[in-house]
Amino acid sequence: MSLLTKSTLLKYYKRKEIQDALIEHAKDKEIGVRFGDGFGKRPDTLTYPRDVLELALKNATSFHASEERWSNPLALDSSLQKKDLDLLRTGWDLVLDIDCKIFEYSRICADLVVKFLRYCDVKDVSIKFSGNKGFHIGVPFESFPQQVGEVSTRLLFPEAAKKIAFYVKEHIADELGRRIMILEGNDFSKVKEKVNLPAEVIIRYTQKKDEGRIGKLNVDKFLEIDTVLISSRHLYRMPYSLHEKSGLVSLPIDPDTVMQFEREMAQPDLIVPKYSFMGREVQGETGRRLLVQALDYEVKLVEPREKSREQKGYDELVINSPIKEDFFPPCMKTILQGVGDGKKRAIFCMSGFLGKIGWNKEQIEEFLHTWNTEKNQPPLREVYLRGQLMHFNPGDKLPPNCNNEAYYKGIGVCKPDGLCGKIKNPVNYTLIRWKRHLQDREEEEQKEKKGRKRKEAIEKEVPPKPL
Repeated sequence: MSLLTKSTLLKYYKRKEIQDALIEHAKDKEIGVRFGDGFGKRPDTLTYPRDVLELALKNATSFHASEERWSNPLALDSSLQKKDLDLLRTGWDLVLDIDCKIFEYSRICADLVVKFLRYCDVKDVSIKFSGNKGFHIGVPFESFPQQVGEVSTRLLFPEAAKKIAFYVKEHIADELGRRIMILEGNDFSKVKEKVNLPAEVIIRYTQKKDEGRIGKLNVDKFLEIDTVLISSRHLYRMPYSLHEKSGLVSLPIDPDTVMQFEREMAQPDLIVPKYSFMGREVQGETGRRLLVQALDYEVKLVEPREKSREQKGYDELVINSPIKEDFFPPCMKTILQGVGDGKKRAIFCMSGFLGKIGWNKEQIEEFLHTWNTEKNQPPLREVYLRGQLMHFNPGDKLPPNCNNEAYYKGIGVCKPDGLCGKIKNPVNYTLIRWKRHLQDREEEEQKEKKGRKRKEAIEKEVPPKPL
């Protein structure tokens, strides 16, 4: 049951400064209005301050905005295809949603995320209390480059946002576990009691040579930087909106004082709008490094391995020896000339590709080492290349499909020829050309065989005796 009475709603939402803050944030966004337990019609927008009060008079309890920005939010429809949504989308904001039922753990996580984003050179980081037990960290679209390689960044949603979330999550996991344990006096039982999970679920063990078996806190089981909810037309609670369950405000705060924030500070009567969330005035494209590194990071968001040949998008063919460069698709040939941004993505694509066309691990390692040192300026560090290939098993995974915007177009190597339009994966290109080569060779051998037979027949033919 909502803690928000009609009196509370009207008293809060009639305030001009609250109305102005909501309208400012709603610009170019699809808006969802919640009425207690359910949402109103979608799509919707907020245009004028008076709209907020009128909705509150109709018992609107909270306001929610899309991560994406649209040229015309009211043109959105659940029946639209991806290509139609891409045409309407003008950009997207990065919203990292920290979800944990223990407020103190969420606060530590929020502090670490802010620090890590700044470590990645992102200057325009904003944060708000979700209104209950979590936090939202935001980076506006203006902080990212307009293009990555040859792909417009606006087209990289939701894949790029998911990869950034995963990249951040992976890099703060150990420190997050360490700080939660410090908070609980290094007592696993206190964490176990709060999160209500068995010890074997929240503790992971690592074996160290000199120290033996070491237990670490596995935060994944009870604290999430949500990637599932990063999806097209997903909504998040707007800054300065109320929260039905807690009765508190989703309050923007100073990123430098996250650890000093307490839930009681978000009481509606105490709110004076001071900080914005996702401000549009930015200090340049400071999110470039974060975006490129996240795209280069080998994430675990791989599509499930398809079972049928039609689903795979590539052909099966028994290959007895490595297929050489003459049969490579244009994207792979372009990669081999050396790349600027996207070297790590190039390695991911190339290793998967070579493994599917008959190359063994030793051949792939030698080939990529030569390519990296001779063609890339500057080359990737050798330690990274070895690390990427350490657990790589040739043939296990396909390279990304051609329609994956973050890869070939993303690193500027998609140079399609006539055959490219007929295939779904670079492996398929090479296998088609290889099959043609084998067929041509077989036909040539058949012609040569027939020619030899004719010659032998002629040579064996006995000339008639003269009369």
